[in-house]
Amino acid sequence: MNLRVFKKDIEFFVGEFIDDCALFVALNPHKDADEISQIIDEAVDLYNDLKCKANHPEGNKRAYYKALTKEMFEKIDTLCEKLSAVVSK
Repeated sequence: MNLRVFKKDIEFFVGEFIDDCALFVALNPHKDADEISQIIDEAVDLYNDLKCKANHPEGNKRAYYKALTKEMFEKIDTLCEKLSAVVSK
């Protein structure tokens, strides 16, 4: 995997998730925006963490980036589940 492509993937997937959160708040102002802002904060922390980890690989780079990609998708799935829980309230 190319590091440049991986960094773009981080920006795309986390950015799209944040856009989804912002769209939900814009379309549903009566829902609890504080919970959504906490989820957005978690997404920003995830973005910063993944970028930092991408810039400082450890050990075998191929295995490291493969594990980092898996971690990214698992954490984004967790954030999506949190957003779904708030939406379904």
